[in-house]
Amino acid sequence: MDNVCHTLVGAALGRAGLSQRTRFGAAALMISANIPDLDVLVFATNTVAASFRRGWTHGIVAQVALPIALTGAFWLVNRIKARHTGSGPPFRAGWTLLLSYIGVYSHVFLDYLNNYGVRLLTPFDWTWFYGDSVFIIDPWLWIVLGTGVWLARRRHAPSSARYALVIASIYIAAMLISARVARGIVEAQWTDTHGAPPRALMVGPRLVTPMTRDVIIDAGDHYERGTFTWPSRLELSPEHVPKNDHTPEVAAARSDPQVRGLLVWSRFPYWTLQPAEGGTLVTLIDMRFMARGGQFSASTVVPSAGSSSD
Repeated sequence: MDNVCHTLVGAALGRAGLSQRTRFGAAALMISANIPDLDVLVFATNTVAASFRRGWTHGIVAQVALPIALTGAFWLVNRIKARHTGSGPPFRAGWTLLLSYIGVYSHVFLDYLNNYGVRLLTPFDWTWFYGDSVFIIDPWLWIVLGTGVWLARRRHAPSSARYALVIASIYIAAMLISARVARGIVEAQWTDTHGAPPRALMVGPRLVTPMTRDVIIDAGDHYERGTFTWPSRLELSPEHVPKNDHTPEVAAARSDPQVRGLLVWSRFPYWTLQPAEGGTLVTLIDMRFMARGGQFSASTVVPSAGSSSD
């Protein structure tokens, strides 16, 4: 999920009453709800960001270590500012650690919900997990959580934030269930028509419209895409997108560092080939974001036989 949503979850948990358990409680919740995204620092390097994101700082080791590190940081700040003259609670390391774990695990769970993916078991297993349930930017969660936080602050009433968290939880649960049911319907309809299940399938969320989902089907040598609308309407586009993944040019392109990095993250990769000076321009794109191909793509020029790459 986006960091606005992560922050609102931390703020709502704090306004619901958890921030009163320890000094810095509100800060601990909001920071821990965002801290796995420390991996955005990869954008300052030459590493392909997509190959690094949602791995080391989201995996099982980070899930254990980040709350401990954050609690240590708050303990140090509390020692530096030892005189506590406010009306709030004193610093309690145990509660700070618990709130930090709550924030970190809320982040990991929310990231799991969308179709971008998260590597939950890093570094022991680099498998991507996809919830395909809630769009990566969900304005409905913004509205519910934001309203709850605002009302709780305005009225000094934790109940408003608690109601918001309950409503958000019900919405997420409904989206998880509907995603599983929709996937089952699409897979069954495809199997009935083609005699075998698809090699891979995504029935993913759309922005704003939870009753309609984007469908991507791996049909072997090509992808098919379409939409699923409740209760059971599946519409596939007549346009098939070839993978083009067995050409000599693609085989050569796979050794390019940028291409290799994007392949780590790609779920439904396909390739385009275009003539270029001295060879062939090979571009890797992921079907999930083909409309934003320039942002989620990697290209390299494969020299033609007999030409020099110098």
